[in-house]
Amino acid sequence: MQQQQGQNGLVWFRNNLRVNDNASLKKATENHQKVIAVYFFDPKLFKTDAFGFQKTAKFRAKFLIETIADLKKNLADLNITLFTYFESPEDKIAEICTQFSISNIYSQKEWTTEEITTNHRVKEQLSKETTLVEEYDQFLYHPNLVSTDFSNIPNVFTVFRKKLEKYVSISEEATATKCSKENLAENNTKIPTLKDLGFDEFEVPTKTAFPFFGGETEALKRIDAYFFETKKVAFYKKTRNGLIGTDYSTKFSAWLANGSISAKTIYYKIKEFEAEFGANQSTYWVIFELIWRDYFKYISLKYDTKIFKIGGILDKEYQWYNYQKDINKWIHGETKDDFVNANMIELQQTGWMSNRGRQNVASYFAKELLLDWRIGAAYFESVLIDYDVHSNYGNWMYVAGVGNDPRDRKFNTQLQAERYDANHKFRKLWLEKTLF
Repeated sequence: MQQQQGQNGLVWFRNNLRVNDNASLKKATENHQKVIAVYFFDPKLFKTDAFGFQKTAKFRAKFLIETIADLKKNLADLNITLFTYFESPEDKIAEICTQFSISNIYSQKEWTTEEITTNHRVKEQLSKETTLVEEYDQFLYHPNLVSTDFSNIPNVFTVFRKKLEKYVSISEEATATKCSKENLAENNTKIPTLKDLGFDEFEVPTKTAFPFFGGETEALKRIDAYFFETKKVAFYKKTRNGLIGTDYSTKFSAWLANGSISAKTIYYKIKEFEAEFGANQSTYWVIFELIWRDYFKYISLKYDTKIFKIGGILDKEYQWYNYQKDINKWIHGETKDDFVNANMIELQQTGWMSNRGRQNVASYFAKELLLDWRIGAAYFESVLIDYDVHSNYGNWMYVAGVGNDPRDRKFNTQLQAERYDANHKFRKLWLEKTLF
């Protein structure tokens, strides 16, 4: 591809915090001799939301700092400088473009409300000579291959999945070009500390099921361990409803959420594993879960802001309550349900909860306590290390009966506890007081 002489490229990292399979990085390094990169710790993401929760609390903040430190190192290996700011993009990006003669900004395409608002504000500040180039870069199945009209996306997951598996291919991973050493720029910016972001240092209990660090390097290590060292992926379908330990599930979700690994990278690693050790239901089931992740993204493309509305995508009217006392008891694990309590205490202390736990506590919140499901979703947004806007709101709508569940189920949390925690091991782990 012909390089544009004298016109420089800027990669604006968002939820695509990786160097492997990064379409924006690939385009920038192909099209420009000079490329720099930027990440903004946007202060808006650390403010309190309408329900009184900090949008990004300490667990995800720590994971994000670790991720950006790793991204900075990996970009340096490509001779690309990463500038980091604890500022809003709209307050800084135009100045960066002027300083470095930027003609094109390359960024991951976003479509939810807050991100679109940020985009508009950024574009207002840019000169006419600077173009924002956006790439859908967070899917397993690329939107360009799936639909020209997102209103056609099926409302039932099985219909969506079967069509994709039959008719749509998965694109190859994108590879960026290494720049020359002359591309490196002087950089006086610093990655903020937890303290800079308004948090105290903290320790996570050693019994956490998610003891992992942020960043692409750690994500690739986890894939290697789960697939090729322990080969646990071959048993995933049997263990995925587990509650204790690191290996009952892949634990890929946190790296997927901030884009330090791509769904395509995981997919091709599964194919590599299957070629060497054979395919089975479990290896397929990891792909199945990646398709679910895609599905919630397509549902949010189809329904836009409806995923944040109380009636959800179905416009259903239920009687929802917002009793603060009940909300607080749920948050602090003080309800009448010990299984719900154990899961909520795990979340509060570690920023992590199993998928089985999430479904149960969300169902209890919406269907038992009849509390406004958006409050539960906002709390998850604040605390979860692996918060992903589309999956979070998609799953909460689903459980609350205003989303894609055609059966509108309610979980019997005590029967679930008997089935998945028959020996009370999980409940004892989080409900019994210990010194350490």
